Amino acid sequence: MAASPFFCFGRHAGYAVPRGTLSKPAAMEILIQQIINGLTTGSVYAVVALGYTMVYGVIQLINFAHGEVVMIGAMVAFSVITSLAGSSLPPLVIVLAGVMAAVPACMAMGYLLERVAYRPLRHAPRLAPLITAIGMSIILQHLALLAWGRNPLAFPQIIDNQVFGIGGATISSVQIAIILLSLTMMAGLSWFVYRTRFGIAIRATAENVHIAGLMGVNANRVIAATFVIGAGLGAVAGVMYGSYYGIAHYTMGFNLGLKAFSAAVLGGIGNIAGAMLGGILLGLVEALGTGYIGELTDLCTWPMIQGAMSMQCADGGNFVLFGSNYQDVFAFLMLILVLVFRPSGLLGERVSERA
Repeated sequence: MAASPFFCFGRHAGYAVPRGTLSKPAAMEILIQQIINGLTTGSVYAVVALGYTMVYGVIQLINFAHGEVVMIGAMVAFSVITSLAGSSLPPLVIVLAGVMAAVPACMAMGYLLERVAYRPLRHAPRLAPLITAIGMSIILQHLALLAWGRNPLAFPQIIDNQVFGIGGATISSVQIAIILLSLTMMAGLSWFVYRTRFGIAIRATAENVHIAGLMGVNANRVIAATFVIGAGLGAVAGVMYGSYYGIAHYTMGFNLGLKAFSAAVLGGIGNIAGAMLGGILLGLVEALGTGYIGELTDLCTWPMIQGAMSMQCADGGNFVLFGSNYQDVFAFLMLILVLVFRPSGLLGERVSERA
């Protein structure tokens, strides 16, 4: 497999393998490849899900505008990288400049969302901030539409993307960077929340904002910080998502946000470890489902109806009901199943219910 540019690795997809031609080594290679793809996508989902779970853990609010914050991060990084692509700066420095511009931009956006849209409604009925979050999501989408246009934007191809073999499958330097960077950010956030004084303040506010205030915790500062931290993580996730898929669009935050929210619910929203676990599991389920859904729904492999479809199945033909384009179904199907059978998520919810 030839090396592809850093910002143009492309979208992972399931393998289309003719019926009856898959040997055991080839099947293992496909399995390993789908696991690699799932870990990469799941790492992005996990980082975005941390933004949802931190805000919900502190103020019991689903910030549905978080996906658009991630999109803004990708767009800002795209603009900076594009403007510097023709300069004499090293490619890696240009990419880092894009990330360093996206992070503060998204942090400022997160702070403004909390200060302008959510803080005035903190004591309002829960439906009010929920509707506000959806409204802010729509506003950010249309602002991005005005700033960057409606056409998809391709990230500049400025750094070579090397590809390495592993067990017959391949893993690129983009995938390695995404997985390692995601693990580093998740570990850093866990250390910050559970090992620092400000992290103790965050957990105290999550338990009971009034008692935390009596103990000297500035609740407004803590709540604003959770929005800012989540937005900063979202900015990096937006750059990773854009670099992996090679594209950015003003609507990209909608589906990404819904999937990350599904990951947070899967692991246990309000639980940092649960958001990490949920993101990784969701990415694996999506990748494995995408890779094998075509083979599992090939009616020509079903003995009960092979006779009725002799024309379509002749000479090793296929009649596939669902292809890899159904990959988005798996995330939302998993969300429905979790909400039905385990509403608290796999790791439960550590946030106490407030009166």
